[in-house]
Amino acid sequence: MADQHRGVIGGGGYGDRGGQEQQEKQPFMMTALKTVTAATAGGSMLVLSGLILAGTVIALTVATPVLVIFSPVLVPAAIALALMAAGFVTSGGLGVAALSVFSWMYKYLTGKHPPGADQLDHAKARLASKARDIKEAAQHRIDQAQAS
Repeated sequence: MADQHRGVIGGGGYGDRGGQEQQEKQPFMMTALKTVTAATAGGSMLVLSGLILAGTVIALTVATPVLVIFSPVLVPAAIALALMAAGFVTSGGLGVAALSVFSWMYKYLTGKHPPGADQLDHAKARLASKARDIKEAAQHRIDQAQAS
């Protein structure tokens, strides 16, 4: 009896499926709403891209005669501008590289131990060792030649 009263009062008895139906309808409604929103957004973007394409075609159609008339001037000017831009970019890049090398050298010479200083010291020691070995070998051969 108590179970029956709870079912009537709470509205959630054994045979009641009202809550499940609402839960099943809600995802369907959300899915439909998402679909409509996506279709609207996609359609508007498609329309905008079509308008931009049409505008580009019209602009090219209008500008083509002007470009053909001025092409003997525009093509060399474009080439010159491209070369100037490449020169400035190259100059800037090499300038930055030079500044970084000078900065590294300053740190190395002032004893601040920049990255790679160990490798440089090791290479310097190996080079000095090889130079010493070559000098000793040459001196040994000179001594042998003088003794003979």
